[in-house]
Amino acid sequence: MQLSLKVAMCHELVNSCGLDLSSGLESVPVWIEGKVGKDELPKFQYFPDNVKGPGCTVDPSEVTLPGCSCLSHSCVAGSCCCLQTYGQAYDSAGTLLDLRGSHAAYCTPVFECNALCSCGDACSNRVVQRGLRLRLEVYGTKEKGWGVRTLEPIPCGTFVCEYAGEVIGFDEAKRRQLAQGPEENNYIIAVREHAGQGPITETFVDPAIVGNVGRFLNHSCLPNLFMVPVRVHSTVPRLALFAGRDIEAQEELTFDYAGGYSNPTPLELSIQASRTDALQRKPCHCGAQNCAQFLPLDVSILNF
Repeated sequence: MQLSLKVAMCHELVNSCGLDLSSGLESVPVWIEGKVGKDELPKFQYFPDNVKGPGCTVDPSEVTLPGCSCLSHSCVAGSCCCLQTYGQAYDSAGTLLDLRGSHAAYCTPVFECNALCSCGDACSNRVVQRGLRLRLEVYGTKEKGWGVRTLEPIPCGTFVCEYAGEVIGFDEAKRRQLAQGPEENNYIIAVREHAGQGPITETFVDPAIVGNVGRFLNHSCLPNLFMVPVRVHSTVPRLALFAGRDIEAQEELTFDYAGGYSNPTPLELSIQASRTDALQRKPCHCGAQNCAQFLPLDVSILNF
């Protein structure tokens, strides 16, 4: 299905329960705070997955990874080539097993079963690809603009949402950042993956024009979410956000734009992520005791 047929402007769907930001594109509605009017909503196209943007050489929707031949209800490590090759990432309930997070810019990559696998949709190695399953609400914060809070408790290790948008090339990411004014928000996440002594993989995701609920997540120096690159059908990683601790209902959901988290670190892969707000550093209003006072600004990836 073409993107133009599936994507809807965020203000199009209103029902008796409120406004669904996703216009029905998610499995559960993404609610907008009730007092927010349609004219106040940001103008962007909601889409739950990554889409190919300028400079992207691989279509994120293209199936490029091999699949397993498992015929069981759920794959098991003893017989599944996916789990044998990449390791088991989730328990039987779909909770992330490695909760060490991405402290000091390190985390372990995840490979899920994909469209070429013979296992069923209920396989425990299919989590991020199932999409949003939690009730989230976009709301207006006092000092940080838009934010996202959960309407239900979230156990530690649970997949929350993706940070999805246009996957763009380095030159396009550089052009977009340089073109922004001092009052404009920059949503670009730049992820650099180091796999041992192999090549470095860089991915740039920008949800400013086309994106999902992840574009509204605020930065915190003491976040409750951490980011993990998850590969499903394509070699292009999906930037998945997991709960780093138990999260209570009505809590704001946040992650560290610099990619850090307060957990010990593995060595298999490093992920360095930066989401900066234009080229001028802006104050951080996260309120954490360890607040760095400014939002992260990492120029080493974009190399301005």
